[in-house]
Amino acid sequence: METDLTRLVGVRHPVVQTGMGWVAGPRLVSATAAAGGLGILASATMSYPELVAAIRETRARTTEPFGVNLRADAADAARRVELLIETGVRVASFALAPRPEQIARLRAGGVLVIPTVGSVRHAEKVAGWGADAVIVQGGEGGGHTGSIATTLLLPSVVDSVRIPVIAAGGFFDGRGLAAALAYGAAGIAMGTRFLLTAESPVPEAVKRAYLSAGLADTVVTTKVDGVPHRVLRTGLVETLERTGSVRGLLHALRNAARFRAATGRSLPDLLREGRAVRRARGLTWSQTIMAANTPMLLRSALVDGNPHTGVLAAGQVTGLLTDLPSCAELITHIVTQARDILGRLP
Repeated sequence: METDLTRLVGVRHPVVQTGMGWVAGPRLVSATAAAGGLGILASATMSYPELVAAIRETRARTTEPFGVNLRADAADAARRVELLIETGVRVASFALAPRPEQIARLRAGGVLVIPTVGSVRHAEKVAGWGADAVIVQGGEGGGHTGSIATTLLLPSVVDSVRIPVIAAGGFFDGRGLAAALAYGAAGIAMGTRFLLTAESPVPEAVKRAYLSAGLADTVVTTKVDGVPHRVLRTGLVETLERTGSVRGLLHALRNAARFRAATGRSLPDLLREGRAVRRARGLTWSQTIMAANTPMLLRSALVDGNPHTGVLAAGQVTGLLTDLPSCAELITHIVTQARDILGRLP
């Protein structure tokens, strides 16, 4: 299925697997790439040496194009940008808007830049700075999310920019791909659906927790890291919702120390990143400290397999998922179903 996205990136199908922290490693990314989609490594939860090793392993597993998700505000962002250029990574994606100079350097080095945005204003901004395409995530999406539904945000962005637009938030099958193409998108991006595949490294007990959830079993909370975050409604999340601000800040500081130990980041690096996050998102210092909660609470569930002591980022689509296909089975089904639907339309 050829679209502006497939022509731009060089993949066979207009399906993107997003860069989910602790989840999108070489195994999942290479399986997505081999199946014809665009897999994206999540580097925000990796140290620099871990990212080097992850790119090397992904290269060993597949010759197809893949991407790496970067944090524009990371203390070593410039070094990671150079790594992508040196290793010939096809795509750099960003959860927060990259700086104009980062986009310029990546493009000069032959790397495509595809940021994720949640508003028309942000889409226009990164397009004006030279982004090659943009992923637009509606409020149905998991993790950090906005309040505008994909069905309204997507056409608004398609009408506002002249670069390929990839739709995210609420997609899981060929019907969604067909609908996104009808809106004018060049493809779809999925996180939760790829988290629930055979190649996903998430422990089986955690996958079962996702599969048992209903459509009403996610909640958007600010108590995880100070900004709206869509997660599964668990006992821990309900406890966090009742937690006072002082206790929440102490919990966040403990998690910041754990994250520093797990990733090898220095304290000055974390402080610099905290200041950058605060400026970029317009947060208070309390919210910035709370942001330290996210990596370790996600790790507790997604890596350690403790769904009751961690946080499970989840799109609303989790309430419709019942199986764990391989990436090849998933992408083949999506594309086949979308082709059939589009072929039956008058």
